[in-house]
Amino acid sequence: MPSIPNPFPELCCSSFTSVLSAGLFPKANSRKKQVIKVYSEDETSRALEVPSDITARDVCQLLILKNHYIDDHSWTLFEHLPHLSVERTIEDHELVIEVLSKWGMEEENKLYFRKNYAKYEFFKNPMYFFPEHMVSFATETNGEISPTQILQMFISSSTYPEIHGFLHAKEQGKKSWKKIYFLLRRSGLYFSTKGTSKEPRHLQFFSEFGSSDVYVSLAGKKKHGAPTSYGFCFKPNRAGGPRDLKMLCAEEEQSRTCWVTAIRLLKCGMQLYQNYMHPYQGRSGCSSQSVSPMRSISENSLVAMDFSGQKSRVIENPTEALSVAVEEGLAWRKKGCLRLGIHGSPTASSQSSAANMAIHRCQPWFHHRISRDEAQRLIIQQGLVDGVFLVRDSQSNPKTFVLSMSHGQKIKHFQIIPVEDDGEMFHTLDDGHTRFTDLIQLVEFYQLNKGVLPCKLKHYCARIAL
Repeated sequence: MPSIPNPFPELCCSSFTSVLSAGLFPKANSRKKQVIKVYSEDETSRALEVPSDITARDVCQLLILKNHYIDDHSWTLFEHLPHLSVERTIEDHELVIEVLSKWGMEEENKLYFRKNYAKYEFFKNPMYFFPEHMVSFATETNGEISPTQILQMFISSSTYPEIHGFLHAKEQGKKSWKKIYFLLRRSGLYFSTKGTSKEPRHLQFFSEFGSSDVYVSLAGKKKHGAPTSYGFCFKPNRAGGPRDLKMLCAEEEQSRTCWVTAIRLLKCGMQLYQNYMHPYQGRSGCSSQSVSPMRSISENSLVAMDFSGQKSRVIENPTEALSVAVEEGLAWRKKGCLRLGIHGSPTASSQSSAANMAIHRCQPWFHHRISRDEAQRLIIQQGLVDGVFLVRDSQSNPKTFVLSMSHGQKIKHFQIIPVEDDGEMFHTLDDGHTRFTDLIQLVEFYQLNKGVLPCKLKHYCARIAL
């Protein structure tokens, strides 16, 4: 029998292995993958299969794209440790798998995904973060130092400001707290053994930043017997219990914010600045330049149009587009209310008022029957930035609402009172001088106008679901 020629002679050559690996099969991914679970504020969760070198910013970008959220640079990943009742912001450049590797096997720790408007606010408004009475300098300075210059000193490696002040410290192995004078330097946190003395012989080392992270206490009074609610602590980069924590407590929120912000800057100041300036430079392939930074393609293709004249035109001025959108929204709601009463019913006006009174319940900024403390907790979680707000039912008066908002790193509450005029119900914040048919109209007005409020409403607190 004549021999049959081999139709695949390349299979007989010695170079088959290299040909197979180089061309016939895709290259194996050298990055190992792991499944992580991320929770939202309403305790819904989402499982993600991610590579080992994925950063916190990459995880946020994945969740933003999967849930079709708008990316305004405020989405943040949090590390929550329920057995210690503490949590911290995971910096955008941190590797998520490394964070998870420090957890104990029996610990029920969680990753939370929510907004934090104050994450990089100190780069925009440093004057709110570094009070003059808490900042001093190791060397003599000529003239006054502005908050912006203080921020530049934190980022610089040659000079540094010192943060100082009294803090309550929990004594190791005891339940008691002691008020001590502390001093924060680039080398670590120190406390004075003699009043407010800064002499080297009176300073004792308390904690450093290289092998530990700073966490904010969520229930310091209840869990650790803290004298105030403004606690924070240092935790070593390993699994451990409450005995490993070095717990501190400030007198007010502004003081705690100053200490925590300064520690973050001293630990990784330049990297934080790069995260703020270039939010889309991730280490893994999840945040490539092909991803739209702000909205999806369909949202970017939408433009504001004006059809009031003989010819339609594109509204290019953002302020004009926003005012037109508000007017259209108000006109739509008025038409909707009229449609409820077009059947000639004698109760048409009352039906219209009822619709106006209930139309706000589907809005993300409305939180129904939450307490004053819960409202403050939500605003603090999402950042004490001017204009962060929510609307809720009043607990003291069932017929009224409350606008809770942040200004000057403090939370303020304003009562929204219903007023009646000619059988119609309105809402007002200023004793009836400015009236609104519903809460949506009220919120939209104060988003555009300061009015009687200390500032405009900018960011609403919302509980998102994954």
